[in-house]
Amino acid sequence: MKISEIYTPAILLNLDYMEHNLKKYCDEASKYGKQVWPMIKTHKSTELAKLQAEYGCTGYLCGTLDEAEALCAAGMENIMYAYPVATDVSIARVVELAKKCPGFIIRIDCPDAAGAINAGAQKAGVTINYTIIIDSGLHRFGVKPEKAVEFADMMKRFENLCFKGISSHPGHVYGACCHDDIEKYCKDEVGAIAAAADALRAAGYELEIISSGSTPTFWGSISDENIGIYHPGNYIFNDTIQLSTETADENECAMYVLASVISHPSDDLFICDAGAKCLGLDQGAHGNSSIRGFGTVKGHPELTVYSLSEEVGKLHVDGSTDLKVGDKIMIIPNHSCSTANLTSYYIGVRGDEVDHLVHVDIRGNSTTKNI
Repeated sequence: MKISEIYTPAILLNLDYMEHNLKKYCDEASKYGKQVWPMIKTHKSTELAKLQAEYGCTGYLCGTLDEAEALCAAGMENIMYAYPVATDVSIARVVELAKKCPGFIIRIDCPDAAGAINAGAQKAGVTINYTIIIDSGLHRFGVKPEKAVEFADMMKRFENLCFKGISSHPGHVYGACCHDDIEKYCKDEVGAIAAAADALRAAGYELEIISSGSTPTFWGSISDENIGIYHPGNYIFNDTIQLSTETADENECAMYVLASVISHPSDDLFICDAGAKCLGLDQGAHGNSSIRGFGTVKGHPELTVYSLSEEVGKLHVDGSTDLKVGDKIMIIPNHSCSTANLTSYYIGVRGDEVDHLVHVDIRGNSTTKNI
């Protein structure tokens, strides 16, 4: 089947571009003796998680417990959950993951949550591995580096929690508007990790795991002497946000929305059949002013996807264009993670041919399993 025969709108995955990205990041990590544990909330696909392992990834970071459970069921060994848990239901799931997967790790930054997790672990007779979240500048989760020893000392009272090290996420890098901005976020990341790691080591703590990362900071932080495990997520697909900081080029943007031009109401306006339900409304997690519109139209720099309804998008023409009604266009989404979460499968393509469907099988909420 040719790409031109695909019903639109559709979410396509260029398999060659994606495999290039997987190799590029793992090769770079290998040069420095580092590990890649990618954040899989980007793709939410068991197939792609297995492919990441084939390219050299040695573990995974998960954004939901559904993802962690799916990877555990698939036989993956090193699985880290990115966020703390606090409710009885979630703690019970974490306990079961710890039973089934010896390499399962959670992240903690709150003594109240730690106490609840420890109580659940004690009741079940299990030990749960954890890392302390270090705030490297995002100011979302995390202990400030200068408080790391104090927090670790406090955690000693929880006998069913096993300290493994520290983790961070320099997610504030998504406020960067150009490539040169990224350096300061890398400095935040490695500086926070170094301050926490040095203090913990001086206090007698062994750090088996020091993990951090994001796709934009990967290249500036990969040689850091402390960080051993990196967590890029978006790198598998890339998107317009990565284009805006030159973290990727168009031939490294593996996901795009295939749309058809369906109307030409005025000289400077076309309408396509892909809207917010395909592209999302993301224009940068932290108000990135370098993002224009809601995606990048491949091969058409004169077009801006400037407005989205649920099912259609408005394309503004700046100057002249050869676009006409009936044409198909490819739109690189602003944020590929959001677009990925809007579909149940990607249409994998190579060249002009459809290769196979890649199922997004870890999307949604697993409550249905218990009803």
